[in-house]
Amino acid sequence: MNDTNMKLPRMLATLAAGALFGFGLSVSTMIRPEVVLSFLRFKDFGLMLVMGGALLVVVLAYQLAPRVLRRPLLGDTFQAHASAWNRDTALGAALFGVGWGLCGVCPGPAITGLGAGNWSLLWALAGIALGALVQGLRAK
Repeated sequence: MNDTNMKLPRMLATLAAGALFGFGLSVSTMIRPEVVLSFLRFKDFGLMLVMGGALLVVVLAYQLAPRVLRRPLLGDTFQAHASAWNRDTALGAALFGVGWGLCGVCPGPAITGLGAGNWSLLWALAGIALGALVQGLRAK
């Protein structure tokens, strides 16, 4: 199949994956900041099971898919994504963690929470957008 014929299946697969991810966040109650903050205060370890399960699925998929499949279902080749750790990455990770700890909101669950009608998450998303804007302007 050429790239034009693969565009619709890729978009549908992306939509399905996003919907499944959002559903999982909702079912796991990660869209509720009070649940996340309770986890971060070591009072409720239910989200540890969610994160552990997600980690297990990702590790298995990244390790087994290239061995089982000759090529990806909707792509040409499997690719390794190199990551570079530097001062900016560490600073960004620290700021993300502090923001997550202060408000109990991560971008994915915040967007999913909006879909569930939790409009107060707009404040957290505004802060996330402002941080991304500042980082983008700083990187120029």
